[in-house]
Amino acid sequence: MIRHIVFFSVREGEEVETVRAGLMALADIPHADHFEVTLNTKVDPMCDAIDLVVYAEFIDAAALAAYKAHPLYAETTRKVRPMRELRFSADVVAENR
Repeated sequence: MIRHIVFFSVREGEEVETVRAGLMALADIPHADHFEVTLNTKVDPMCDAIDLVVYAEFIDAAALAAYKAHPLYAETTRKVRPMRELRFSADVVAENR
């Protein structure tokens, strides 16, 4: 399983809920076994810069690649990119238990 985790901060002057709604369009891409976009609780005293977290799980690298190749992925990126400040992404291979 691959865990796809993306952290976003919203550009000043933009609404967090607008960006969240834009990212939720990615849930319509059929390749993820699990998909969510959540607000960061910002309880970490060392950093509160992250506003939103996208978390998705994929059965394998091929499913993740298909997700990223889907036309809705490119369309969503085009819409959301101007509203975000930071974006950090990680794809972590996790052992099934």
